[in-house]
Amino acid sequence: MGTIYLCIVIFLLCLAVFDLFVGVSNDAVNFLQSAIGAKVAKFRTVLIIASCGVVLGAIMSSGMMDIARHGIMSPDRFTFEEVMTLFLAVMVTDVIVLDVFNTLGMPTSTTVSLVFELLGGAFILATLKMIGDDSLNYGMLLNSNKALEVIMGIFSSVIIAFVFGAFVMWLSRVVFTFNYRKHSRYSIAIFGGIAFTALSYFIFMKGLGKSPYLPAEWRDFIDQNIGSLLCATFVVSAIVMEFLHLCRVNIFKFTVLMGTFALAMAFAGNDLVNFIGVPLAGLSSYNDYMANANGVGPDSFMMTSLMESAKTTPVYLLAAGFVMIVAMATSKKAQNVIKTSVDLSRQDEGDEMFGSSSAARVIVRNCQSADSWLNRFMPKSLKQWINSRFDKNDVELEESAAFDVVRAAVNLVLASMLITIGTNLKLPLSTTYVTFMVAMGSSLADKAWSRESAVFRVTGVLSVIGGWFITAGVAFAACALVCLAMHFGGILVQTAFIVLVIFMLIRSNIQYNKKSKEESKGSTFQLMMRSHDPEIVWDLLRRHVSRTQSFVCRFALSEFNLIMDGLANENTRELRHANKELKKEQDMQKKFRRQEMLGLKRSPLEIAIERNTWFHLGANSNQQFIYSLRRMLDPIKEHVDNNFNPLPTEYINEFMPIRQKINDLMKMSCEQIETSRYENYREILAEADACKDELSVIRKKHIDRLQNMKDNTLMQISLVYLNVLQESQEFLSVMRHQLRAAKKFMEN
Repeated sequence: MGTIYLCIVIFLLCLAVFDLFVGVSNDAVNFLQSAIGAKVAKFRTVLIIASCGVVLGAIMSSGMMDIARHGIMSPDRFTFEEVMTLFLAVMVTDVIVLDVFNTLGMPTSTTVSLVFELLGGAFILATLKMIGDDSLNYGMLLNSNKALEVIMGIFSSVIIAFVFGAFVMWLSRVVFTFNYRKHSRYSIAIFGGIAFTALSYFIFMKGLGKSPYLPAEWRDFIDQNIGSLLCATFVVSAIVMEFLHLCRVNIFKFTVLMGTFALAMAFAGNDLVNFIGVPLAGLSSYNDYMANANGVGPDSFMMTSLMESAKTTPVYLLAAGFVMIVAMATSKKAQNVIKTSVDLSRQDEGDEMFGSSSAARVIVRNCQSADSWLNRFMPKSLKQWINSRFDKNDVELEESAAFDVVRAAVNLVLASMLITIGTNLKLPLSTTYVTFMVAMGSSLADKAWSRESAVFRVTGVLSVIGGWFITAGVAFAACALVCLAMHFGGILVQTAFIVLVIFMLIRSNIQYNKKSKEESKGSTFQLMMRSHDPEIVWDLLRRHVSRTQSFVCRFALSEFNLIMDGLANENTRELRHANKELKKEQDMQKKFRRQEMLGLKRSPLEIAIERNTWFHLGANSNQQFIYSLRRMLDPIKEHVDNNFNPLPTEYINEFMPIRQKINDLMKMSCEQIETSRYENYREILAEADACKDELSVIRKKHIDRLQNMKDNTLMQISLVYLNVLQESQEFLSVMRHQLRAAKKFMEN
């Protein structure tokens, strides 16, 4: 029996490594987003600074894993078998939940997921114990106050961080403007002093000042003289910052890098429990059982030892810190989560990751109405002065940066201050919630959400916030179900879940890599957004449009044949696949059109005006291909799904020559668009018109056939066939429009 539990402990420790990877992939956004978004240094430099913070935070961490040991449950009332079942269920659920969120690029809270997984698993075990023993109740078995504190922390941190982020950023922008180098002659010393003092306070209070590795007298001195230390720090740092500014050192970049170090250190020192707390609690439980069981079975040995505070070996903390560093440097999912936050707070327009939602449209419309109402009462001179401070034409951005260093510094300093205040008030603020919402509030105040992008950004923020709250419910329910299955299924089910989680992680990585390769095809658009030369943008836009149109042409032909084969062969699988692909492509076309519109706006003005008509005709043709195929598919799919009469051989033979001509014309059209060679352009258009005339003749013949039909059993399929003829004509018309638009748009 001991061997089985040893295997479980080993697997828990292995899962801890996976959990560190997926957890850091999620939480790296907390301290890397601002530095990466503002391009304050090379990515490698930012990683090195963050890594130093992670290692120091891990080493100086108190290692108090009490939330996993007795923060949620009362372990003295649970057996070794129950505790190990709970810990295994928590780790299996945690890795899967976090990996799903990271794959979707959605930042979530590791604290919330851990707490609610522990609560869900402990709740189901407590319920089972209460069924077997009437003297027990939830108050004796669970410590639910911790979960309630986390929920309150979620609400307060989301609202407070957003409001303060917006206010402080607005005030900072009024002081420094977008041309911050010109307006930071005297104010930079005060800002630098406040920032350095706040970050120092954050480091001492969240890191070094609470570390058990510091001598007790040092900790007492810091605690008793924190006010004097902060005043001295502000005065000295303000003087030093002014001197550095005179030496042409960018104080904002220095502040951002220091803030990155501070948040990384705090993350490693305090959130480490979220990743390794449960496995280490499992190891401690196993050691206690093996040392003190004395023949008592695992279903009878009570885990009273978990009531004591953990004494974590520094080697585990240091090893966890190095795993975190490797995860930060190598995880593509970490970069995906960072991209979500950076894109939502980007200063200029770009590819919007999220669509629009009705809730976002209502919020944006009401905010615009409120802004118009306030403007009526604001003095004109004051309004003009404030607008002059927010003149984006003077913005000083690093190459390909999403926002400037002023906003990056505000994000990090304010997030550090709010987390410190929350800690002092014993409010369990989530670093993920605070840093993300501060970034969203500051981007709103910085007028990064224009009327062209506001609805997409608001939708993104609502989606991320919704994901946070979903995390709690999903973690609770999933862990409860997993724990229940493991409790009744025993070792067999536990082994099955171990195999399942390994399989899901492998499959997730394979699917994510495949998705990443598909998204890498959009590199042309990224180059468009990075370039500031309108001529280069125009050249890249032509390449992007040509590639989109040629792909849609090939795609439309492929789906046309798939639908025709599905009808002729009564193959529901092919028709369902076509339906799925058309829906997916319809969404992609909306995305590509938004991207190409942004490229057109950044192209030379005279060219954009001249080619505007052909651009929109081409984009509309791409969409019309999808609409035509859907109109063709829907009645066919319904007919075949219902097992109605098949398409008569007479109709198949009648349509076959026309189908071949459509294929030939589409292939020639696709080839001309791909190669940008339009020598036979007019011949293709003429042949398409001739093919449409042939379809008109067949359609007239079929209508006469319908009118003279005596056997009504073929009426349904005959109407479906009539629709195919009509939509085939429309399909050819769309092909003509696309080819014509492509030629006119690509002309030199």
